[in-house]
Amino acid sequence: MAGVGGVGVVVGAGRFAAPLSAVPLAAAPLAAAPLAGAELPGSSPPAKPWPGHPAPVAPPALAARQTTGEPPAPQAPVSRQPVPGQPAPLLLLPSPGPFPPPGPWPQAQRFWWLLWSGCPGIGWQRLARLQAAFGGLDLAWQAPCDALTQRAGFRGRLLEQVGAYRQRWGADPFSQAAIADCLAARGRHRRLLPGDPAWPGAFTRLARPPLQLHWQGQGQLWAPLRQRRAVAVVGTRRPSRHGLAMARALGAALAQAGWPVVSGLAEGIDGAAHQGCLAAGGAPVAVLGTPLERVYPRHHHSLQAQVAAGGLLISEHPPGTPVRPGHFASRNRLQVGLAQAVVVVECPERSGALHSASLAWDQGLPLWAVPADAGKPSAAGSNRLLACGASVLLDPEDLVRQLGPGPLRERPGLPRGASAGGNLPPGSGIDPGAQGAGPPAPGAPALAGAQRALLAAVGAGASLEQVCERLDLGVAAASRALLELELLGQLRAEPGLWWTRC
Repeated sequence: MAGVGGVGVVVGAGRFAAPLSAVPLAAAPLAAAPLAGAELPGSSPPAKPWPGHPAPVAPPALAARQTTGEPPAPQAPVSRQPVPGQPAPLLLLPSPGPFPPPGPWPQAQRFWWLLWSGCPGIGWQRLARLQAAFGGLDLAWQAPCDALTQRAGFRGRLLEQVGAYRQRWGADPFSQAAIADCLAARGRHRRLLPGDPAWPGAFTRLARPPLQLHWQGQGQLWAPLRQRRAVAVVGTRRPSRHGLAMARALGAALAQAGWPVVSGLAEGIDGAAHQGCLAAGGAPVAVLGTPLERVYPRHHHSLQAQVAAGGLLISEHPPGTPVRPGHFASRNRLQVGLAQAVVVVECPERSGALHSASLAWDQGLPLWAVPADAGKPSAAGSNRLLACGASVLLDPEDLVRQLGPGPLRERPGLPRGASAGGNLPPGSGIDPGAQGAGPPAPGAPALAGAQRALLAAVGAGASLEQVCERLDLGVAAASRALLELELLGQLRAEPGLWWTRC
C-alpha cells in the first residue's frame, strides 16, 4: 500500500500509511500482521549460521575447481603453531549440528546443559562455541585449559572462572547429590530447558535466548504458550484510573474468551490485567524480572500467589539471582515471545511497554493501543503508537472478536457467558440482606444487598486481603465483586490492590 512516503505499513487489524522516518519502532517495512489462526512469523529457524560461526568460504584454488568441475587437489595442512609472545590462535571447528540440539534431550544432556549454564561468564553464545569446538558439552568439560583457549577462545578472567568452576565440581560432577537434586527439580519450582518438548520455539529464535526457564503453577498452560496462543497486556506502572479500569476489563474479557493473559506482574497496568483475568476465572501468565522466590513490588505477594495458583509464574533467573534493573527490561522479549498479539493500555514516552511494542512490531504481531487523553504524560507513548499505526482499541470486546475463541475456551471451570463482574456465587460469605453502606446517591444504580455489604466492608479504604477477612470471602469471589462495583462507579481501584469509595 503506497503511503505518504511511498511505504505502506500494516500493524494489527488497522492500516496506515506513513514514511518510515516517522515510525521509530520499525527498522524496515512490515507485511500484513497475522490475524487469529494465521501462522505466526518466524515459525522456522533462521537460515543463517550461529553467531561466531560464519559459513565456510572455499579457498580460491578450490573455488576455481568447483566452477570447472575438476576434482579438488589435496591441500597441504596449515601450520597453526603459536607464535611466542602472541595469543594462541582460535580454532573454531564446524558445528556438529544445530544449536541447541533438537529435543527431547536425554537426562545426561540436560545435566551438562544445567551444569555449564551455571558457570560464571557462560551464556548462550559461549555454550554454542563449546558445543561447536568439542562436539558436546560433556567433552568440553574434560578439555584442558589450553584447548579451551585455542578452540573456544576462552582467555583471561573467563578462563580463570571456568577453571575454578570445574575444579569445584570435579571431573565427575554427575555423581554429586547436589546435581541429582537439581535435575529432579523437587519442590514447587520447576525448570524448562531448550530441549524439552514444552519449550516455546520463539524463545530459541531470540537474539539472546534464555538458558532455562523456572516456573510455578499450572503446567498444562505450556501447551498453548509454546504455540504463542496468548495475549500480552502491558503498560505503565503509574496509570490513570481509566488505564487501570481498561486493563482489568481487558484481562476479564480475554479470560472469558479463553485466552491466557501475559504480563509482568508489575505495579499498575500489569497487576490490573492479572486481577481482571483472575476475577473472571482465567489463566494469568506472569513473566517476572526476579527469581520466583522474590516478590516485586512487595505488596503483590498475595497477587503473585494467586497467579501461581490459577496460572503460571515464569522467570529466567535461577533462585538466589541478585535483582538488577536490566532484568525487568529483558523480560519484555519473553512476554512478546509467548504472545499472538500485544496490547499497550497506557504508557509514557519512556517506558518498557514501548520496548514490548517495538519487539511485537518487528515480529509482525498484531499491535493494539488504547487511546487516552492527549494531555496525560502517562499516555504519551501509547498515543504515539496510535499515530504510528497501531490498531485503536476502544472496547475489549473488539479485541476478542478479532482474535476469536482462545485455546482455553473449553477448559473445565472457565466461566462462559457471564460478565467479569457477575453475581457472587452461593456461599460467598456476604449476607444478601446486609445493610450499612448507606442509601445510594441520587441517580446511582440500585445495589443489591451483597454489594452494599461489600461497600461497607471497604469503608474509607481497604485492601483485597482486608475485604476477604471482613466478609469471610474467597479471593476470586471478592475480586469479581470489587470489579463489578468499580465498573458501576462505586469503587475506585488504587495501586497496591487497594480500593476506596468514589
